[in-house]
Amino acid sequence: MALHIGSTAPDFEQDSTHGKLKFHEWLGDSWGILFSHPKDFTPVCTTELGLVAKLKPEFDKRNAKVAALSVDSVESHNGWIKDIEETQSTKLNYPIFADEDRTISNLYDMIHPEANDTLTVRSVFFIDPKRKIRAIITYPASTGRNFDELLRVIDSLQLTDNHLVATPGNWKDGEDVVIVPSLQDPEELKQRFPKGFTVVRNYLRTTPQPNR
Repeated sequence: MALHIGSTAPDFEQDSTHGKLKFHEWLGDSWGILFSHPKDFTPVCTTELGLVAKLKPEFDKRNAKVAALSVDSVESHNGWIKDIEETQSTKLNYPIFADEDRTISNLYDMIHPEANDTLTVRSVFFIDPKRKIRAIITYPASTGRNFDELLRVIDSLQLTDNHLVATPGNWKDGEDVVIVPSLQDPEELKQRFPKGFTVVRNYLRTTPQPNR
């Protein structure tokens, strides 16, 4: 069955470059970012894994753990890591799951037969501390991901979980947000948004980011 936003993220126990991990147990009370790669020793993946290693402090700030997977073995991953660290000038600091048996790939519907019937596409799953999938982004094998966008999505999810706002197109942390249309009570609006808000239309009201 295909996974959707709101689905419970499937749990699994699988070998990784950090040993055998139980996914939900490893996540603990953190957010999780699980992203797949078509194959080891491929050029786009090599750049992506290096970029995530460099950005890991930013994920840490957001209480988000990152993990990659590829359909190759841990032995292959460990050999690949040496290339990643040498070519991308970084130290890999998060696990890569081995998925030779396609356990994770099948649980998360990462193999798209119309694209390739054996390799995973570039999928990204955003998982909250309650183990719910909050967002899914899928790229073709030829297109490298924008990991700044992944951080932006986490910022948006965490902000909108705690305030009755949504984030507009191209929003970045620190910029104005929009108030959800369901909030109409004048007193509650004053209480929640003491910095005030601008009414562009009755359904479109902008306000400074509440947690800034």
